[in-house]
Amino acid sequence: MRSRKSNTVIYVLLFFILLIAAFAYIYNAKMFEQQAPTIDLPQSIDWNLKKPITVNIADASGIKFVRAVLSDGTNSIVLNKKVYEQSLQEVKLDIVFPKTGFMSNKKNFELSIDANDASKWNFFSGNTTTKKSIITVDTKKPELFIINNSYKIIKGGSAAVVFKTKDENLKELFIQTNFGKKFYPTPFYKQNHFVSLLAWPSDEENFSADIVAIDKAGNIAKERIRFYLKNRKYKVSKIPLRDNFLEGKIADLASEYSQNPLEDKIAKFKFVNEDLRIENENHIEKITTKVPQDMISDFVLEPFYPLKNGAAVASFGDQRFYTYGQKEISKSLHVGLDFASTAKANIITNNVAEVVFAGSNGIYGDNMILSHGLGLYSLYGHCSSFFVQVGDKVAKNTPIATTGTTGLALGDHLHFGVLVQGVEVRPEEWMDSLWLNENIFTVLNNAKKMLDR
Repeated sequence: MRSRKSNTVIYVLLFFILLIAAFAYIYNAKMFEQQAPTIDLPQSIDWNLKKPITVNIADASGIKFVRAVLSDGTNSIVLNKKVYEQSLQEVKLDIVFPKTGFMSNKKNFELSIDANDASKWNFFSGNTTTKKSIITVDTKKPELFIINNSYKIIKGGSAAVVFKTKDENLKELFIQTNFGKKFYPTPFYKQNHFVSLLAWPSDEENFSADIVAIDKAGNIAKERIRFYLKNRKYKVSKIPLRDNFLEGKIADLASEYSQNPLEDKIAKFKFVNEDLRIENENHIEKITTKVPQDMISDFVLEPFYPLKNGAAVASFGDQRFYTYGQKEISKSLHVGLDFASTAKANIITNNVAEVVFAGSNGIYGDNMILSHGLGLYSLYGHCSSFFVQVGDKVAKNTPIATTGTTGLALGDHLHFGVLVQGVEVRPEEWMDSLWLNENIFTVLNNAKKMLDR
C-alpha cells in the first residue's frame, strides 16, 4: 500500500513538474511572445491630402493582419485590410484619402489602425494593437502678402520687410534666401503681422529672398520680396607677411589656441587665419542669430558712432590675400570697420542694448557683442577692458569698453561690426541717418500707416 501511495505521489509531482516546464516553455518561447505590435501613429495629424500618411508597424514575431479604417463620426470606410501569408516583422502602410465610396465634406476624421501578430499567445490568436488618430484635413495654404519693404539692397548691405501671414495652424515662418540662409521675422504692430531685417553677404554674387509660410498640414505659401539689387565692388588687398609678425603675434596666438604643436611659421599663420578665424566667426554667428519673438510696435535706433574722433583704418568687405616669398599662402575677408584714435580710448554704444557676449574670442581678442532687437547686433573687437558684462542692459551713449591690441591686432584700434541674424553687414549703412530713415524707419512707419487705414 505504501509503495502504491509513494508511486502516486511521484507521478503527481512529475506531472506538475512537466506542467510547470510546459508553461515555462510556452511563456518564454519566441512563438508564444506576448509583446503586442507597435504602431507608429501620432495622436493627431494635419493632412493636406497631397501625400499619403505613412504608418509603420513592427513586431518581433511578425505581422499577420492589418486594417485601417477612416470614420467621420457617422460613416466609416476600410482603407486598407490585409492578411499576410508570410508574417513580416515590419509593415509600412500608405494611407490615402478615398476618392470614391466615402462622400464626406467634414474636416475632422478618426483613423483607426489594427494590427495582429503571428504569435501563438492568447490561445493561438496572437497579440493585437489598436491605435487611433484624429485627422484634420486642411488643403488651404496660409494667407501671405507683403505690405512694404526696402526699395533696394546693396551687396554686403541690409534691408527690411513688413508682411502679413495668417493661418490657424501655422507651423513655420521664415525668409529663404538663394544662398541657404533663413531669416526669421518678429511679430509687428498687429496680430498676424511681421517684420524682418535681411542681409546680402558681401561674398555672395547674387541675392533673392522669399517669405515662406508652412502650416501643420504641409500647405506652403511663398512670396518673393522684390528688391532693386545694387552691386558693389569691395577692396582687394595683397599683404606680404613679415617674419617679425609671424614670429610675434601669430606665434603667440598659435601657441595659445592650437591643440597640436606647430613648428612651421607658415603653418601657424594658416592655423590662425583660417582654422581659428572660422572657429571665432562660428561662435559670433551662434550668438547673433537669435531673434526676439515678442511683438514690437516700433524700432528706434540712432546712427552708430562707436569711437569719438576715430579714423577708419580698414574697410568692410576687404578681400585680403597674404603672401610670403612672393607666394600666396592664405586669404581672409574683413567683415567690419577698423577705427583708431588714442590708445585705450572709450568705446561708446549710441543705442539701448543688452550685452550678450563679453569675453576672449581668438583673433577678435577681448570681444563684446550687443543686441539691439530685431536680430540686429553690434560687435566690438580687440578691447583692452570692459565696463559692462553679459546680461547688462545698457543705456545709449554709454561707455562699454576701451580699445586695445588683444587678438590679431598689431596696433591699438577698434574692430567694429554690425550683424543681422548672424550675417556681417556694412557698418557704414547703420552709421548713416539718411540710410536708416529711407531703408528701415520709413518702411516700418509707412507699413503702420497702411495697417491703420
